[in-house]
Amino acid sequence: MANLTADELQKEGLRLFNEGLYDEAARRFSEAMEHFAEEGREVEVGEMLSNIGLTHRRQSHWQESLDSFEEARRIFTRLGDKLRLAQVLGNMASSYASLDRRDEAVQAWREAANLFEELGERQKQGETLMALGISLFKNGQRQEGLAAYQVGLQMLDRPSFSQKFTRTLLTLQARVLG
Repeated sequence: MANLTADELQKEGLRLFNEGLYDEAARRFSEAMEHFAEEGREVEVGEMLSNIGLTHRRQSHWQESLDSFEEARRIFTRLGDKLRLAQVLGNMASSYASLDRRDEAVQAWREAANLFEELGERQKQGETLMALGISLFKNGQRQEGLAAYQVGLQMLDRPSFSQKFTRTLLTLQARVLG
């Protein structure tokens, strides 16, 4: 892997990640991050930190994933990159939930959903609200969780078959109970 550019290292890291070779992927992302930092490419440094966080999350290394996501969050906040910030907040929320840190997960998902709304990213906002709804439901906040999930489900532009089916059931329920 000698003399690869930062972009080539990133591409190699993504290939390894998609093949499930997470340790190798993390090494490539780290190497790419060093090169990006040397080149002053802060957005890409944040993206590599986020990718490293995703590799840790896939390996159930929750705290390590949070550490990487937190560094990426600081970069995207400083740069004012709201889209990447929202994405990293959603990733952080998933890691918090896996650590059973539900209050922090809920807060991160809410922040992410608000940013996606501000940016007009309906699909991502819907997906985030659905994840928030599931977390609230598991946390004992059944009504609020169901409401968030339903709103998110209705926002999806490209729902899966099971999501379409759930939409239909919820519509029928509303008509019957309505």
